[in-house]
Amino acid sequence: MNNTERKQMIIARLTDAFSPNYIEVIDQSHQHIGHQGAQSGAGHFDLIIDKSCFNEKSRLAIHKAIYSVLGDLIPDEIHALSIQLRE
Repeated sequence: MNNTERKQMIIARLTDAFSPNYIEVIDQSHQHIGHQGAQSGAGHFDLIIDKSCFNEKSRLAIHKAIYSVLGDLIPDEIHALSIQLRE
């Protein structure tokens, strides 16, 4: 799987699970070339997602919910995921 396919999968899974008004996944893998985790081919991604779709959950609960949807992709497809919540 390439990073474009990984991005599409991340967006599809999170959209199905949470129906956010806004979601963006940015591939940052190019910034990690030579990094130990990049050698496996897994991607480094920034996720920006609308906070309102999580019904006022705490930041920790939101992160847990996101990782529960994407957990099976780590570490083989996703090496690193940065999560930013958008108001």
